[in-house]
Amino acid sequence: MSSSDDDRPLATTHKANGVTNGHPLKSKDIISESVDKTMDKANPPAVHGAPGISIRNGPVDEMDIDGPAVNGNANGKRKARSSMGNRKSYKEASEEDDEEGKPLSKRRCLSKGKNKADVESDSDDAPLVSKKIKNKSPTLLRKPVKASETAIGESEDSDAPLGEKLAKEKADIQKSAAKEAKAIRKDEKEHPKKQTNGTVAPSKKRKSQTNDVKKESDDDVPLAKKVPAKKNAGSKAETSTPKKKGKALKREETKQDEEAEAEEEEYRWWEDPTKGDGTKKWTTLEHAGVVFPPEYQPLPKNVQMLYDGNPVRMAPEAEEIAGFFGAMLNSTHNVENPTFQKNFFDDLTKMLKETGGATDRNGNKVNIKEFSKCGFQPIFNYYDAQRMEKKALSAAEKRQLKADKDAAEAPYMYCMWDNRKQKVGNFRVEPPGLFRGRGDHPKTGRVKKRVEPEQITINIGKEATVPAPPEGYSWKEIKHDQEGTWLAMWQENINAAYKYVMLAANSDVKGQSDFKKFEKARELKKHIDHIRKDYTAELKDKVMANRQRATAVYLIDQFALRAGNEKGEDEADTVGCCSLKFEHVTLKPPNKVIFDFLGKDSIRFYDEVEVDAQVFKNLKIFKSSPKTDGDEIFDRLTTSALNKHLSNYMSGLTAKVFRTYNASFTMSKLLQNMKSTGSIAEKIVDYNEANRKVAILCNHKRTVAAGHESQMEKLGDRIKGLKYQKWRMKQMMLNIDPKIKKKKEKEEGDGYFQLDDELEETWIHEHQNFLVEEERQKIEKKFKKENEKLTADGGKEMKHKELEERLEDADELAKKFKKENKTGKVEAEGKGPTVEKCEGNLAKLDQRVNNMLFQAKDKENNKEVALGTSKINYIDPRLTVVFSKKFDVPIEKFFSKTLREKFDWAIKSVDEDWEF
Repeated sequence: MSSSDDDRPLATTHKANGVTNGHPLKSKDIISESVDKTMDKANPPAVHGAPGISIRNGPVDEMDIDGPAVNGNANGKRKARSSMGNRKSYKEASEEDDEEGKPLSKRRCLSKGKNKADVESDSDDAPLVSKKIKNKSPTLLRKPVKASETAIGESEDSDAPLGEKLAKEKADIQKSAAKEAKAIRKDEKEHPKKQTNGTVAPSKKRKSQTNDVKKESDDDVPLAKKVPAKKNAGSKAETSTPKKKGKALKREETKQDEEAEAEEEEYRWWEDPTKGDGTKKWTTLEHAGVVFPPEYQPLPKNVQMLYDGNPVRMAPEAEEIAGFFGAMLNSTHNVENPTFQKNFFDDLTKMLKETGGATDRNGNKVNIKEFSKCGFQPIFNYYDAQRMEKKALSAAEKRQLKADKDAAEAPYMYCMWDNRKQKVGNFRVEPPGLFRGRGDHPKTGRVKKRVEPEQITINIGKEATVPAPPEGYSWKEIKHDQEGTWLAMWQENINAAYKYVMLAANSDVKGQSDFKKFEKARELKKHIDHIRKDYTAELKDKVMANRQRATAVYLIDQFALRAGNEKGEDEADTVGCCSLKFEHVTLKPPNKVIFDFLGKDSIRFYDEVEVDAQVFKNLKIFKSSPKTDGDEIFDRLTTSALNKHLSNYMSGLTAKVFRTYNASFTMSKLLQNMKSTGSIAEKIVDYNEANRKVAILCNHKRTVAAGHESQMEKLGDRIKGLKYQKWRMKQMMLNIDPKIKKKKEKEEGDGYFQLDDELEETWIHEHQNFLVEEERQKIEKKFKKENEKLTADGGKEMKHKELEERLEDADELAKKFKKENKTGKVEAEGKGPTVEKCEGNLAKLDQRVNNMLFQAKDKENNKEVALGTSKINYIDPRLTVVFSKKFDVPIEKFFSKTLREKFDWAIKSVDEDWEF
């Protein structure tokens, strides 16, 4: 694409001859210049603060993960509203009394909703420093443990508030984005064969050049295809090896051949950017089907639901529904919810009518009419006893149960996809139960019915053996859909949504999906300047629809708002940018906007932001009379129309791509300027600080965890415990060599051997008791584990007397602490204690304290931002790999085992020089 404006994709709607979107413009759709001027006078441009940066006060919400639906999740996106092209102006619509003439926000929603995609979240975050610790333990924060300014590209002498610094940094990043977009377009014009993902299109001549690979420059070869130096044949070392080493050389060559063969067997699909572009996803597909939940086991005769204090008998179908509620009495959040209670009771009474109702002990009919008279405690007690019984099983018994379960499910865990073994994500059919939903879902408490084989459609290869359904049943349908990546599907009864069995997150197919997602964001790099230039110009467009669209794109780009879709009446009232209503937006002159609404998953989104003066003026126009609560801000805009407009810039561009692009591009710029040094713990803080900036700038927030303060107290106690160990170690040094006191105090200061001020006497006694109790628990746990092993091996258990003898060690520790408190002296521990050994132990304790302080500060900074969300879903995982390799930090510090499998393609495909 050329860098000139003439060659860029069509960005704005043609308005020639008074036409927009192919329809004649109405007078009410045109914003008069007088309205703009009036708004300008009423709202002069802001002279302080910077637009496009959130002030972030008040409640925060945790973002979620945009992922494909699998078993347990609805497949669908909610139906979008009808095309804006056929819609009337707001004023015209509001003047009509009939249903068709009402504003869209007030019309009856007839579209059926779909459940949202499931949320995968993985947070490796550790506890933080609490206010209580800050107040009680000033020493805890005495050391400068935050990431250095140079590490994240800030000036060291800057005293500007975080909001101002981030606003300036965001503006700088957007300027660099514009420059980079122009550079990419220029480079593509000069090198037309270069593909969007940075690789070079293969040439037909390459076949005859296979033997000349080593002679060519690696500059234009994809990184994953570069020939590793260690495997080059015919090196000087080999040619100069004496004959007496011939056998060793042959063994080495054999080993290298085996390594090369293993590497060939590994499917490095990310090296082929065209893989998966077509509609055909597989050629051959074999799998074993799905695993059904166990059949319902009726309750014992002495366990029954109570009605008005008396036990009642029901048919198994109704008893099972009552059991769903009874089993979860400890989940007060649900069972005390009036909507949950009503929906459950409606379904229970409906089933009672279908199955003949309930009877008392004498067989007399019992008319169950009131939920308040129902008693579920006997059912809860029964299921709770079963849970406790299972929990009390020995480790050997638990292992055996797991082994039996794994053996039974082994055939379903993997499938053969194009003759490659791939792990299946979730092959288990959901068991029946009560639907909970997210937030204030109107259907919470409804019964999720048992899924029968006749409801399930199997997708499999034509030549493969169709898995057998349970005896006496049959499948709904057998399909050979090579364009689908699902193995089985069915429709659930709550929202009539389809559920799918898909491949696991670490499979090739899912990996390709992630790869394409981030490559799509990389492609947006070369169009972002045009998009921002166009929507900035359209903020003043005279056509209302265009101005609303430009304002929405601005909010989505600058504040990471979701686009939002219309929902049916039976869905939770959650909104996004395009579906914002009058009451969700509050304007504070001169340029502040407060958003307050239920976002995805019914999590409250509250944010106060500073916006461009023109955006503020537009929002005031969009909220002007006769609009009131319940009316839509963007009444001339739909999500589908917005995405259709964005697709004019590049194929497949939708509103949600901006979230991925902004997060990844911001992180890449921060990493380019980063100079991380110090220990691994310090480098992790630097990474998390950059990630935190991304989360703030891209609005990836979360609520502060309910247990945050208690977690911080525990972490503070652990740090104080290490400081207490340091004091004891120093006292041991004095016990070994009293003369060392003068020497150390001269080198380290007069207070070297003194007890830290924050280690109060009361706390020390409590900590000593904790250490003694901890020692007891360790001994008891070890004793129990050894006995279980003896029993499993057919041996005889140790007697309780052995445990009592072992526990004497804990008693000795208690006596030692008591003596230390009385004398103020600490005897040296271990064999052959020396001052040098004590100093070595002190150094280790210092490192542990320092690491915990870094961890504490890091977690305190990140308590209101969703680092896991940014890192897993929006920041290109290859950037995390770049940091890991560039600063020599193990990738395990950032990605758990599950994530390392999920992002295996990212870990293996880039080096430290890769750029987003």
